[in-house]
Amino acid sequence: MDQPYLTINEFGQHQIEIKKSKFICTLAPIKSEDQAKEIINQITQDNKKANHNCYAYLIGDKDQIARESDNGEPSGTAGVPILEVLKKNQLHDTLAIVTRYFGGIKLGAGGLIRAYSNATSEAIEHIGMVQLVQQQSVEFTIEYNQYDRLKYYLENHDLEISDVNYQAKISVTIYIDVNEAAKLVDQVTELFNGQVTSSLKDQKIVAIPYNK
Repeated sequence: MDQPYLTINEFGQHQIEIKKSKFICTLAPIKSEDQAKEIINQITQDNKKANHNCYAYLIGDKDQIARESDNGEPSGTAGVPILEVLKKNQLHDTLAIVTRYFGGIKLGAGGLIRAYSNATSEAIEHIGMVQLVQQQSVEFTIEYNQYDRLKYYLENHDLEISDVNYQAKISVTIYIDVNEAAKLVDQVTELFNGQVTSSLKDQKIVAIPYNK
């Protein structure tokens, strides 16, 4: 991926208050439009007394699906601002719902845009973002007397051992970003003068905390 593939860390909520109106932003990682609709319906059911449940969501690596709703607020004052915050943060596969409990003071169009934008931005900051990275498992097989040296090397390169298998020799499995796997194999092979065997196994998607 040329750009980091970002999404929200986990399902969560964050509330702000502006001129006695409560804005509760619910964020959720999603995989499909059906899942988004299910969560929207649930939040709406949970907040039957709310004046509005406005939302926006993006699905796909190129935001192939993008939806927004003002849910009764003046056109363009809620759904679009929420959607723009998601886009600005380069979030994918993410749903944001901002539930409003009206406090009796009108905010005007500009005030509403700022309120819905701020509620979403603060929720993202509060809940956190993650980068999805495709990783490759690499298995190294070495002699027992070489294990400590390999372990030391991996630890010094911030690579966590995910599995160790003790048989005639020791097999050590680690996960590393796909585009770094070949380089690591070459480095370890050189370090042990070719007295190590390596093999590439499965791949998985890993969520890594992301800070802007």
